[in-house]
Amino acid sequence: MPEGPELHLASRYVNTVCAGLLFSGKVEKSAVSKNPEVPFESNTYVISATPRGKEVKLTLMPVKEAESLPLAEESSTAGQDPDSPPQPMDVVFRFGMSGSFKLVPEAELPKHAHLRFYTRESPRRILCFVDFRRFGRWEVQGTWQPDRGPCVMLEYEKFRENVLKNLSDKAFDKPICEALLNQKFFNGIGNYLRAEILYRLRIPPFEKARTVLEALQHREQDPALTLSKKVKLKRENPDLLELCHSLPMEVFHLGGKGYDPESSDDFTAFQQWLRCYYVPGMKSLRDGNGRTIWFQGEPGPMAPKGKKSRKKHSRGKADSDAPSSKETKPPSKRSSKGSSSHEEPQGTKKHGRKKELIQRAENSPANGPKKRHARARRKGSACQDSPETKAPAEGKTRSRRRAAAYKSTEVAAGGSRKRQARTDGPVTTVIPLSSL
Repeated sequence: MPEGPELHLASRYVNTVCAGLLFSGKVEKSAVSKNPEVPFESNTYVISATPRGKEVKLTLMPVKEAESLPLAEESSTAGQDPDSPPQPMDVVFRFGMSGSFKLVPEAELPKHAHLRFYTRESPRRILCFVDFRRFGRWEVQGTWQPDRGPCVMLEYEKFRENVLKNLSDKAFDKPICEALLNQKFFNGIGNYLRAEILYRLRIPPFEKARTVLEALQHREQDPALTLSKKVKLKRENPDLLELCHSLPMEVFHLGGKGYDPESSDDFTAFQQWLRCYYVPGMKSLRDGNGRTIWFQGEPGPMAPKGKKSRKKHSRGKADSDAPSSKETKPPSKRSSKGSSSHEEPQGTKKHGRKKELIQRAENSPANGPKKRHARARRKGSACQDSPETKAPAEGKTRSRRRAAAYKSTEVAAGGSRKRQARTDGPVTTVIPLSSL
């Protein structure tokens, strides 16, 4: 996310590439942007930029050339009387996550150019506000946001006074890493700057902000020291508020980062400047606002409870959070289906016991092995182990038991009928001869 140094670099970029350029026509907005239209139109105007903290103000100033038409005829702004003199317009930009300015030929317009200012030359060029994430905002005839404090880069003395006079504010009840992102007091400080500031002072990020800053109220230098010695002492032992000014200025003087006309995509110097932010070996935690803070050592007494710090390793090194090879993985669904130790649902244990007794009886030497029953046993055992097929297996077994019971009943009934047939046949009566 662009922070104070990036906004100042963008302002310098605009003032550099637009020096001596004349712009003309309407200001165009892309169809997909939800920001407001910029109702400005002029035959000739110039553009300048002014930074403050995390904001940049573009000023559109109509100009009159000696050979051009009268000023009232050549320039107008929406909502104005055509005969009235032209008025400059301020457009205040806040870059969001990915905003920047680019001056490009008209034929090479970037895909995410959401606001466009056309030059008067031929072939034309376009100064455009590029924002591929579309979190950036602009405000027509805008002013600096009133809830933002003095700029840490351009208004250092006012910035320092604003912080030390308001330490009773509830914003300083929070950890110092969260307080540094409060633009009411630290206008221009962002995520990578807070990590670098706290790291270089060895301040735990979750130390209470008021505890850290109250010590600066009573910091006094020896009045006997010369001015040069005082400056040298500050450079060698800066406090937190001094680093909030000096570190952004260091990044600004590095240049690059997409804001130099000649080497616009050079991030090498900035990456070498970083000591803590996203550097291998550093730890990280999410603060109360969900933002990641990078640090070294202990996080501090106000660190989120129940959360362990994540350590950033260099490439090729195993991640400490990855599970070790000694840990046993939970069985997958496929292996659990074929496992013989799978627990049976309640209510099927009795049936499983009966089926086991039947199988033992069938496998006994007296009965001899039967292939059909062996196949049924294999199917039954598979059904027993698989929860999805257990219910059909139980139904088949129950049907077999019923068929066997019915068969045994038929056999028993047949035997009794045969005995009855023998008993119910014609009876032969034997009469002794003596009775004749």
